[in-house]
Amino acid sequence: KVVTRNPSHGSNIDVHISRHKPDTNAASGAKVDAEEKKSMLSRERFTAVVTTLFVWSLAGALFGGLFIGLYQVLTVLGLSDWQPVVVGSVAAAMTTAAFYSAMPVAMVGAAAGVVASIGYLIVFGQRVELSTIAITATSAGLIAGSFYSWMVRRNARPLAETLTGLLAGLGAGVILSVVLMLYPQPVGPLVMAAGIVALVGALFQLNEHWIVQACHGWLPDGLAAPLVSALIAGVIGASIWIMGGTAAAALDMETKDAIERVLNDIPLGFLGGLLGGVVTGMVLELLGFRIENHEMV
Repeated sequence: KVVTRNPSHGSNIDVHISRHKPDTNAASGAKVDAEEKKSMLSRERFTAVVTTLFVWSLAGALFGGLFIGLYQVLTVLGLSDWQPVVVGSVAAAMTTAAFYSAMPVAMVGAAAGVVASIGYLIVFGQRVELSTIAITATSAGLIAGSFYSWMVRRNARPLAETLTGLLAGLGAGVILSVVLMLYPQPVGPLVMAAGIVALVGALFQLNEHWIVQACHGWLPDGLAAPLVSALIAGVIGASIWIMGGTAAAALDMETKDAIERVLNDIPLGFLGGLLGGVVTGMVLELLGFRIENHEMV
C-alpha cells in the first residue's frame, strides 16, 4: 500500500499495488509439450530406421539369392567372363525393382508363374525343361497381367520402375565385371552378392526419380502391367526349374551336379544380399533418401 497526497484537495489517496507472480503452470506445460514432441519425433525416426532396415534387407536378400542363382545357372549354360554377371544382375535388378516399387503387379506375375509352373509339372512330370517351363510361366504372366491391367487403372509406372532396375543392374553388372577382371583372386558368392546389392541399390535410388520422369508420357500404359507380370512369372518358372531340376529323371548327372552347386550357393547369396541391403539402406537413410517417401504403385 502506497499513500500519496492530492495537491488540489489536500487529502491522502491510497494506492494499492499488486505484484503478479509468474505463471509457472504455462511454462511447465510448454516444456512438457516440447519434450513429448521430441519423444514422438524420436519414436517416428526409430520406426523409420527399423522399416528401412527391414525393407532393404528383404529386397537385398531377394536380389542376392536370385543373382547368385542366375549367375551360376548362366555359367552352367556356357556363358563366361562378364556375361553371367551382367545378365544375372540385370534380371535380378528388374525383378527386385518390380517387387520393391510395383508390388501388386509383381504379385500377380508371381502367382501366375507359380500356377503355370505347377501345371507344367503336373502335365509333363519328370521332363522338366528350362525353356519350356519359362515360356509357359511367362505366357501365363502375360495373360494375368493383361487381365490386371484391364481390371484396374492403367499405369505405366511399374514398367518405368522396372526399366530403372534394368539400368541400375546393367551399370552395377559392368562395374562388378571390371572389378572381377582386375582382382585375380576368386570372389565368393557372399561377397559378390553383398557388393552387387550395394551397387544396384545405390544406382537405383539415385536415378529412380529422373528416369521415371523421363519415361512419363511415352511408355504404353496398357502394356506396363502385362510386361512386368510376364517378367516376374518367367523368373518364377526358371526358379522352380532350378529347385526341381535335381529330381528330374530326364537330366544327366553332370547337369544335376551343376544344379546342386547352384542350390548350395543360393543361401550364401541370400545372406550376402541381406547384409548388403542393410548397409546400403542405412547409408541412403543417412544421406536423406527416406524409404517412407518412396512411392508404391
